[in-house]
Amino acid sequence: VQLQASGGGLVQPGGSLRLSCAASGSIFRINDMGWYRQALGKQRELVASVTGGGSTYYADFVKGRFTISRDSADRKVFLQMNSLKPEDTAAYYCNAAIRRGPGSMARDYWGQGTQVTVSS
Repeated sequence: VQLQASGGGLVQPGGSLRLSCAASGSIFRINDMGWYRQALGKQRELVASVTGGGSTYYADFVKGRFTISRDSADRKVFLQMNSLKPEDTAAYYCNAAIRRGPGSMARDYWGQGTQVTVSS
């Protein structure tokens, strides 16, 4: 199982970016999917998550600015980031709780980080 993230880059304050993450491999079911971020010298933190049923969670520091969505058929999760601030600068990681078979427990998988830099 692999998670492939993309969409990071350099953007000015107030700008927007859209991150994508696609899951591939031997997958029976994907439960929660989410995005974390880790700024230089800081711990990784949860940004947003979405359940298999579509319920969403957002960290307070992104509420009203970021939107998480998923395409279950394509096994993808997205993060639309608007009104970006310099403090949003970090490596962003996608995460998914994946079951590989009908009798298996879900386990966490991580994508590689995609760098988001917000700077003028």
